[in-house]
Amino acid sequence: MNLYVEERGQENSETIIFLHGGGISGWMWTEQLEAFKDYHLLILDLPEHGKSVDVKPFTMKSAAEMVVDIIRTRAHGGRAHLVGISLGGQLILEILSTAPEVVDHVLISGTLVQSIPHTETMLKLLDYAFKAYVPVKDTDFFIKANMRTYNISKSYFKEFKESTRLIKPDSLDRILHENMLFQMPSGLENADVPVLVMAGEKEYKVIKESAEDLIKVLPNAKGITAPKVGHMWNLEYPNLFNKVLRRWITNGALPEEVFLLK
Repeated sequence: MNLYVEERGQENSETIIFLHGGGISGWMWTEQLEAFKDYHLLILDLPEHGKSVDVKPFTMKSAAEMVVDIIRTRAHGGRAHLVGISLGGQLILEILSTAPEVVDHVLISGTLVQSIPHTETMLKLLDYAFKAYVPVKDTDFFIKANMRTYNISKSYFKEFKESTRLIKPDSLDRILHENMLFQMPSGLENADVPVLVMAGEKEYKVIKESAEDLIKVLPNAKGITAPKVGHMWNLEYPNLFNKVLRRWITNGALPEEVFLLK
């Protein structure tokens, strides 16, 4: 079974592929679609998410292979700019380690590559939490609380609720394990691709440290912090996100509003 792909702007020359975070789907890029209508856009639903919910199981390796195949067969010229947040960013790193030749520019944000402290204990707690999570998973109260955590506008409640409804507890458990246990792939030091590594100012410390680690390893990387925003800042502050993305993929100067990581 193939991944679901929404395609726009096929008449345009350069392709951008958007890879969403864990537990949601391609709708999270709504604020980017109009801003980049002059590009050929491919918006994917990753395995076990959204309209790809029946593509199982999610593993970083198999998902990366699927995305690379889509780039080679559907991106113009067999190459694409890749944009990913959180899980989507991890997936892009996996692609850079195995098939950098299909990648033009990269923008990733909120991407974990450091082990979370006491990971084994955290995973055990996660297993216990799932027992409490299942009965409330699809309730409006829980969904709204989750949205507030990421400062997502209430206008996206319908989309967020549908993503939550579609993803099964066992799928989310598997995806979170892949996310939390993800390590920096070998071979990134050979990926001579322009990579912008971003973190919101309100991100967890481990995310900011991961960004710092990545710019030390990737040979053609730059790191920035976006002020006053959190994990899903493409929805929280879309105008700045879109400005950063366009400047990056066109080799322009980054906006003054963002801060370079040291």
